[in-house]
Amino acid sequence: MPTETESQSNRASTPPPDVKTTASSPSQQRILALDFTKGALVLIMVLYHWMNYFTSLNWTYYRYLHFLTPSFILVSGFLISNVYLSKYRATDPRPGRRLFTRGLKLLAVFVVLNAANIFVLPMLSKGSTALDNGGLGRLLAVFSSGNVFTAAGRAVTFYILVPISYLLLLSAALLLPYRSNKHTFHVACVLFLGCILTLDLNRLQYPNLEFVTIGLLGILAGFIPIEKVNHFVMHPYVLAFAYAGYVIAITVWDVPFPLLIVGAFLSVGAIYLGGLRGDQPGRARRHVILLGKYSLLGYIAQIAILRLLSAGLRHVNLAFVVLGFSFVAALLLLC
Repeated sequence: MPTETESQSNRASTPPPDVKTTASSPSQQRILALDFTKGALVLIMVLYHWMNYFTSLNWTYYRYLHFLTPSFILVSGFLISNVYLSKYRATDPRPGRRLFTRGLKLLAVFVVLNAANIFVLPMLSKGSTALDNGGLGRLLAVFSSGNVFTAAGRAVTFYILVPISYLLLLSAALLLPYRSNKHTFHVACVLFLGCILTLDLNRLQYPNLEFVTIGLLGILAGFIPIEKVNHFVMHPYVLAFAYAGYVIAITVWDVPFPLLIVGAFLSVGAIYLGGLRGDQPGRARRHVILLGKYSLLGYIAQIAILRLLSAGLRHVNLAFVVLGFSFVAALLLLC
């Protein structure tokens, strides 16, 4: 994932004469607000994965946590344009190379972690292996469709790394035509939305395509000067009213793709607003900000911790007290 702290190095000494990828560079406070947003999303993800491992995968209220994955990808897209690309001229080849390299690294991390899940972890416990249950085939299918869940349960872990890596690779490719056409990302986003609409009319769904499209929307949002973004989110009552409408909508219609987009923007906006509050963050906020600076490590760590807790408590009667202990333990170990 691109990180905001990289924006503090390798600045161009002279403002470039050609098209810039963003209007202004974020201040330290804005960087902290973005780190706070990512850190808060990681903490909420602990709750989501804790329910995956210790409760039911068919829990009715999962719809209210569907904003998590698209929110991460939305923030990743925002950082690509508003922070990461702001260091370079539009004609500079370095951001394309770095985005491409980072995308490949994320895919490699995803493959290694899931290979360990399929081949190594089953050797440490008794029973059938993930490979015996078609784990390798499900892993390969995730690269194309993005369907994480099967009849047998969750197909892979760390799935969010796949659409984020695709977004990075796509952004690296789009930077080539972007050198001569500043609306390249806008056109790509419209094309992706059209593909999703066409597939939906044929009752087909590809989560990878949907998440990458949300990432493109994040990139478009990142081209907006950060001052305007801050001005927009500094209306808590408007955000609260809009979020209430969103909750009512997903209660009635579940979470179709348009509401997935709305939920991601509203959730990120609300958390980002919390990150803007106060000049001197308290101890708890500092922990969240630190977690946001290393969000990839935090994301991997929280799943690893929950997997270990799940394995350790597998043969224990999961009464309410044990469930509560597992959740608190995951939070404490992560922080």
